[in-house]
Amino acid sequence: MRQAVARARFVRVSPLRAQLVVQEIRGKPVGEARRLLALSPKKAARLIRKVLDSAVANAVNNFEMDEEKLWVVKAFVDEGPRLKRLNPRAFGRADIIRRRLAHITIAVGEKEG
Repeated sequence: MRQAVARARFVRVSPLRAQLVVQEIRGKPVGEARRLLALSPKKAARLIRKVLDSAVANAVNNFEMDEEKLWVVKAFVDEGPRLKRLNPRAFGRADIIRRRLAHITIAVGEKEG
């Protein structure tokens, strides 16, 4: 099965929060996945929708697949590097704030049969 892949790297969203949204669309038809993402109130849904639209555009333009027959074959979120920020505390100490980044990957393909 041919697959079209799209990735968004170094996205400013926590990987755990993005994984919750990605789990909802994995294995679904593209139309249904788009509806779920449009109705989701989470910040990650907007970012994942962009990646999904990019994967669909890659499938249609590069592999000449039919957009109506596309399914979300693979969808996962990897952890990216962490941005470390310092927060001053009492007595000259500092707290580290870790701002997490994510790599979002979505693959779409035509379902056989």
